[in-house]
Amino acid sequence: MKNIIKDTLILFAITLVAGLGLGLVYNVTANSRAMQEEKTKIEAYNTVMPGLGSFDNVSFDSVAADKYIKEQINKNETEKTIKSYNATIDEVIKAKDKSGNDLGYIITVTDNEAYGGSLQMTVGIKDDGTVMGISFLSLSETPGLGMKAKDDDFMSQFSNKKVDFFKYTKSEAKADNEINAISSATITSNAVTHGVNGAIYCVDFITGGGK
Repeated sequence: MKNIIKDTLILFAITLVAGLGLGLVYNVTANSRAMQEEKTKIEAYNTVMPGLGSFDNVSFDSVAADKYIKEQINKNETEKTIKSYNATIDEVIKAKDKSGNDLGYIITVTDNEAYGGSLQMTVGIKDDGTVMGISFLSLSETPGLGMKAKDDDFMSQFSNKKVDFFKYTKSEAKADNEINAISSATITSNAVTHGVNGAIYCVDFITGGGK
């Protein structure tokens, strides 16, 4: 009986010390992680909005915006997609150049339709509606397949395009708003396309389209 109690106390002590150690490491590294995440975000901002000098957060009715976005998705998608729209707008900022002139909007969106569960990216959209580009903040797709979404051949298809919405195709893209899907990674292609469309519709909502 004494041995059982002794072993239990030893095990408890080991668990307690290990837990305190992990907590200490987490607290020590939390600041560094936050700084790295902020650095990654700023780099993404500059990627999707060339000439960025400063930015301000934009407040908007997220519930009404989500409703508007889904209405536009349903209205414009005449072809069946692998997964229905399931994305959230995480943040919207108003981008300005170094002189304080408006450049457009940068939208951070998380799409939950990806093969790996979810992906997060930023989308830059100028005031005239031109999509400047996309940059991933997180992407955990299959190596050699869905991870090709980070390749320039795929990402560049969303650059400098002024369209009402994008759609992907498994054959050769012929229209400005058509995106060549990644071979054997249609789910990822669908998720990215939906994320970009969500950003486009969100800007449309903020600038008056939802009224």
